[in-house]
Amino acid sequence: MSDRFDTLELLNCYRRGVFPMADSREDMRLFLMDPDQRGLLPLKGFHIPRRLTRTLRKETYRITVDTAFNRVIEACAEARPDRPATWINAPILNLYSALHREGHAHSVECWSPEGELIGGLYGVALGGAFFGESMFSRLRDASKIALVYLVARLIHGGFSLLDAQFHNPHLEQFGLVEVSRGTFRRQLWHALRDSADFYSWPDEDVSAEGAIQLITQTS
Repeated sequence: MSDRFDTLELLNCYRRGVFPMADSREDMRLFLMDPDQRGLLPLKGFHIPRRLTRTLRKETYRITVDTAFNRVIEACAEARPDRPATWINAPILNLYSALHREGHAHSVECWSPEGELIGGLYGVALGGAFFGESMFSRLRDASKIALVYLVARLIHGGFSLLDAQFHNPHLEQFGLVEVSRGTFRRQLWHALRDSADFYSWPDEDVSAEGAIQLITQTS
């Protein structure tokens, strides 16, 4: 891929159903992925496991949106014992940070009561499609909590497609499905024509119970 690859080209990749990756954090080259099978998280039928529901209702955390995008993507790029190598390299960091400044890339952050960033996720919104890129946890369930709040926000905002890119056993508990490349592109074509709003849910109205009810009513 060209070293001059910019945010406009990146958005056009998403519109075509492909996305960039790198072989490793140390490799500065990027290549485009177009999986035969695509992992999708259903916005209608998203399942919140019972134990996670109990954790959500305790609300021993604070959720924010787009307040620490760079910190989230940098945390996603960190090596961890369960994931010693990551694909998020410097070009990825720079591209998505620029995309965030342009208003297309978003993060959901999960904070401890002490104000520590303990989990989160980031992705790209286009039309009624949200393309999930990566997530991280520093405490148990933190990334899952961020995911639940993301799904509720997408439902509230009128989104119709949540792309998880690949099959991931970690996401099966939420109802992850796999579809063919052709099926994904047809769903994407329709979703891109939707007028969704990532910010339609006022922050003061966001609560665990509200998120749970919104998702449950949609399932």
